[in-house]
Amino acid sequence: MITELEPVAAGLLARHVAAAREWFPHQYVPWSVSRDFDGPLGGEPWTEEQPALDPAARSALIVNLLTEDNLPGYHHALAVNSTREGAWGEWLNRWTAEEDRHASSIRGYLHATRAVDPIALERARMAQVSVGFEPSAGGFLSGVAYVALQELATRISHRNTGRFSGDALCERLMTRIAQDENLHMVFYREVLRAALEIAPDRVLVAVEENVRSFRMPGHAMPGFAQMAAQIAVAGVYDLRIHHDDVLVPLLRNLKIFDLAGLSPQGEQARDSLAAYLERLDARAGLFVERRAQALAARQRRGHADRMHAPAAPVAT
Repeated sequence: MITELEPVAAGLLARHVAAAREWFPHQYVPWSVSRDFDGPLGGEPWTEEQPALDPAARSALIVNLLTEDNLPGYHHALAVNSTREGAWGEWLNRWTAEEDRHASSIRGYLHATRAVDPIALERARMAQVSVGFEPSAGGFLSGVAYVALQELATRISHRNTGRFSGDALCERLMTRIAQDENLHMVFYREVLRAALEIAPDRVLVAVEENVRSFRMPGHAMPGFAQMAAQIAVAGVYDLRIHHDDVLVPLLRNLKIFDLAGLSPQGEQARDSLAAYLERLDARAGLFVERRAQALAARQRRGHADRMHAPAAPVAT
């Protein structure tokens, strides 16, 4: 499969290089607002009062950054499940270089704006990279299916993080990174499309397995569950977004539910995929409903607190 699809990879790599636009992380970091942190060279200590970003936006940026930081693990996983030779190797190196740029720019933004505790951030990076990365399932087709999903999810997460941040500089940076992620998603999606023409049943099995077991690659980072919950409650990335903006558009684009001539194994995988999407849609609807109820209750409590607050003294 790897050998048969190499001409496809070569064509997609050429298209990617033609579509990609050169950019530089240092031009997206607001260095003018930065100042030295305390350390051997002096400087000002970081304190909890310094960040101007909403806590959920900070959590989203930390998750995005620590996810990008684990790039060595992703590079290795893709390399052992494909090859470092020919067009595949050229693509892997190009993809790695572009992904590393994302981590550099996000870290620069967080440091310059003092949005996070730099010591805690570095300790989290060490812990995250020390864990490494192991895909939930091995093999070439499974790897491509996972990365196609992950790149689309990351693109949406980056864009939403920028919008939610309330900072025009952050939004500009995250929008630029999301453009890279979209091009990466297109490469892997089109590899999947070509593979469907060769071995549709095997591709469907790989897609179904990865859709059902999908977790973002940063799930092992310290505090991930708490930050992911905060991000979901804020509406940056939640089950509804995952269903509506990631899974459904990708599967529709690949015409998964229009394929004909599948074997019983392929049909079973597709039926399982449809059933999972239905269950996820119901879970997403329930989550959104409960979030709205919790927000309404919080607003009512806030209104009641204001109504019963003591009147301000009148100057005489």
